[in-house]
Amino acid sequence: MSREQYTIPTGSQQTFGAGGSSGREYAADSVGTVMYYTCGDCAVRVPLEKGAPIRCQKCGARVLYKERTKRCVAAHPMVQFEAR
Repeated sequence: MSREQYTIPTGSQQTFGAGGSSGREYAADSVGTVMYYTCGDCAVRVPLEKGAPIRCQKCGARVLYKERTKRCVAAHPMVQFEAR
């Protein structure tokens, strides 16, 4: 199939980046959402919003680790995420 023959798939399932979306729908849902990361150098908990520079506010390091999920490990020993 050539590039000219390709049509963008459309469907009822809305996902970020699918169907030629510019990401505006995703950005509207995540306004004010804060994710917490742990600094790799000083182990401080760093809050980051979407679009914020990835840098520790205490030591200035750029290595941040995402915190583990808060899901109950006793009930579900394995947490599986779908990646595309």
